[in-house]
Amino acid sequence: MTATAPATTARTTAPAPSRLRRLAGAFTWTRLAALLIALFVAAPLYWMAVSSLKGLDEVGANPPTLWPDRITFDNYREAFAENNFGTYLLNSVLVSIVATILVLGLSSFAGYALARLPLRGKAPIMVALLMISLFPTIALAAPLFLLMRELGWLNSYQGLILVYTALNVPFAIWILRNFFLGIPKEMEEVAWVDGASPVRTVLFVILPQARPGMFTAAIFTFTACWTEFLIALTLNTADRYRTMPVGVALFGSQFTIPYGTIFAAATVSVLPIALLVLIFRRAVVSGLTAGAVKG
Repeated sequence: MTATAPATTARTTAPAPSRLRRLAGAFTWTRLAALLIALFVAAPLYWMAVSSLKGLDEVGANPPTLWPDRITFDNYREAFAENNFGTYLLNSVLVSIVATILVLGLSSFAGYALARLPLRGKAPIMVALLMISLFPTIALAAPLFLLMRELGWLNSYQGLILVYTALNVPFAIWILRNFFLGIPKEMEEVAWVDGASPVRTVLFVILPQARPGMFTAAIFTFTACWTEFLIALTLNTADRYRTMPVGVALFGSQFTIPYGTIFAAATVSVLPIALLVLIFRRAVVSGLTAGAVKG
């Protein structure tokens, strides 16, 4: 005669209906708030893009139209053919890309040194870098102008690239240093045991692991160089060396302001930044959250 043990059933307690309603309500309000913020941010961009497709009479129409009655690309033709916008755009691409590459190269090794090496005075160095990155640009315009004049680098690419590199290195060091702190030290120790030099370890072991942080620093640096106005206006006054923000600001004449042409040029200038953010959005979010949590 065999005794059968009573079967035990696991009980699962479901959340109370009131709790489910609260969670659903909070989720709905969160999505609604995100939607409102997205509309608030996207509305000026939509208006800029739509206005670039309108004729001159419709741009200033009252009441304004949400969509052009007749789509025209004359504003884009005037921006490139009559206002030299193509040269300004190429200048911005050249300066921004070269400055971003230099910033990543310098800040990678500096950030690694501040994160890993036993250096004295790390805290004062980080505070100094933060103060430099927050220093107002307008206070640097006159000294930089005098310095570049002495070097003979006014109206040149190298002068603007050097200044942009110096202005963006401190913030990039902050981002990369915080990200390097989250990389396990065991990976470096294994590389050292295999005979890798410190430089080779950084290039082939650490930097591949810090790819999200590199993308974050690169996008922030490129955006800062792409949109900078005051230093570019101060150092490069010749038309052939002007960057895109300065060139667009000088559209028009004393008596007329070509709003449609300005909208067209602004729409083209926003596209590279928008594409970078859309393509690398996951890497940017990962780099920012890693730095915030592990820094």
